[in-house]
Amino acid sequence: MPCFNNKPLTLLCSSASHPLLSSCHVLLCLCPCLGFLPRTAVPSTWVPALGTPVPLAVSLLLAARPSQFPLLACIFATCSWPGSPATTGRAVASGSGNGIPVLGCPKADSYRPDVPFCSPLCPQHFLTALGGLVAVPLILAKDLCLQHDPLTQSYLISTIFFVSGICTLLQVFLGIRLPILQGGTFSFLAPSLAMLSLPSWKCPEWTFNATQVDADSPEFTEEWQKRLRELQGAVMVASCVQILVGFSGLLGILMRFIGPLTIAPTISLVALPLFDSAGNDAGSHWGIAAITIFLIVLFSQYLKNVALPVPVKGQVKKCHSSKFYLFQVFPVLLALCISWLICFVLTVTNTLPSAPTAYGYGARTDIKGNVLSQAPWFRIPYPGQWGLPTVSLAGVFGIIAGVISSMVESVGDYYACARLVGAPAPPQHAINRGIGIEGLGCLLAGIWGTGNGTTSYSENVGALGITRVGSRMVIVAAGCVLLLMGVFGKIGAAFATIPPPVIGGMFMVMFGVIVAVGISNLQYVDMNSSRNLFVFGFSIYCGLVIPNWVNKNPEKLQTGILQLDQVIQVLLTTGMFVGGFMGFLLDNTIPVRRREAS
Repeated sequence: MPCFNNKPLTLLCSSASHPLLSSCHVLLCLCPCLGFLPRTAVPSTWVPALGTPVPLAVSLLLAARPSQFPLLACIFATCSWPGSPATTGRAVASGSGNGIPVLGCPKADSYRPDVPFCSPLCPQHFLTALGGLVAVPLILAKDLCLQHDPLTQSYLISTIFFVSGICTLLQVFLGIRLPILQGGTFSFLAPSLAMLSLPSWKCPEWTFNATQVDADSPEFTEEWQKRLRELQGAVMVASCVQILVGFSGLLGILMRFIGPLTIAPTISLVALPLFDSAGNDAGSHWGIAAITIFLIVLFSQYLKNVALPVPVKGQVKKCHSSKFYLFQVFPVLLALCISWLICFVLTVTNTLPSAPTAYGYGARTDIKGNVLSQAPWFRIPYPGQWGLPTVSLAGVFGIIAGVISSMVESVGDYYACARLVGAPAPPQHAINRGIGIEGLGCLLAGIWGTGNGTTSYSENVGALGITRVGSRMVIVAAGCVLLLMGVFGKIGAAFATIPPPVIGGMFMVMFGVIVAVGISNLQYVDMNSSRNLFVFGFSIYCGLVIPNWVNKNPEKLQTGILQLDQVIQVLLTTGMFVGGFMGFLLDNTIPVRRREAS
């Protein structure tokens, strides 16, 4: 770091708040970038998003007052912060005794994994996120009137793959710049399902009868497309709120009032209301669902410490064997494939019933067999592929509740990821930038029409703790794989043919873990306190009782103003919003005794 009188220049600048000095710094920064001065005229220390050298003035300005210039920090700030692996060149991942390089920024001269090293790690991150990526479109399918149109389901799966790849690359290069994968968010599911449950958006009865559904008819196409366009508009408008909160620096103010007693019921109620969806899918054949659950539990809990030897090629040792914890890395994928294979064998041998009304028919793999033949080999998702998005206040307010939950969860992922890769805690301007880019990703998801938004994937943050490799290049490769997967139509079609009981078993485990993650936030508060027990218990119970009552008695909340009625119904039927709001209100208004605070 450049010094003056043996003192770092960033420290000297930290006390400089004169507007003229700040203006000079900005001008010194922009002149070389715009071509008015040679790039060597001003020393460069930090590296911007696209690898262009940035003059020392920008590093001084952003290090001294990053919170006052969030937009400038978003555009010009380095991919690392003082003391991060990018500054020191290398870092050691948490819990690792060997010096494992961490790629902090394009100029961290150190370490870029070669292709043989990236090849096994890239699919690992992609496959870790696979369950969540596939689950979102499949959950939305029924309320979008698509439960008997697997071909369109495959298009939605391909679209969410494609957009997740774009958002991952944006987050790695322009956002928080940590190795975090982006994908569909469960936080948007509850408000989306609440909006689609409004009387005006409920699917007609004939769409639930497979014999009456003609997937190629204009009438059926309009039925599902108008619902998807409504979701698109709501996600696009709500994403603008997230962009504003991120790039304006408001997130820091909001986080002062959002504590564990708000976060715990909010995240837990993301998954608790989805028990009906999981139960319906698993109930189509409880035997297959039980096998899927058993395999996931077996691989993820009992066999997670069993290592398999695999041949690898290194720079020191050309060819040698290394331990690979296969069951710990791919528990869901292995269980899904084995259960899928069991369903295929039972279908081929006609063990499963062939009558559509018989119990267990849903486990057959030939029900959607024509999807693979109908799906094109190549299909590039494009913006506005379902038509011009529409907007309603009810949908926007509901998705905003999901945006708030997603932001809170992402902030936790940023800190966890930085800790696992050996970097210091991310500063506020880096968090603001990451949230802003996530908002941009949600906007792109709305434009492309995934029916959902994007967020940071906690599963992949956990994968970093397993691999001990914090290289961004691995996540970049995973993002490129997601882009390619979204272009190959047959891949999305293959996932659309997964039998419902297999999906139901996966949902039961996945949603249970999400609930547990929400409750785990209570470890940061004193649960021996009667105040904290009341706040959490009452909040989560309100998030279950109030939506259930409103769904059964929607006419009791009629005000005579249609738009207002829809907003009230969507918000009050979103358990995540009700529970989170009650936790927020009570936690910030009930006084804390001195003994409880300690």
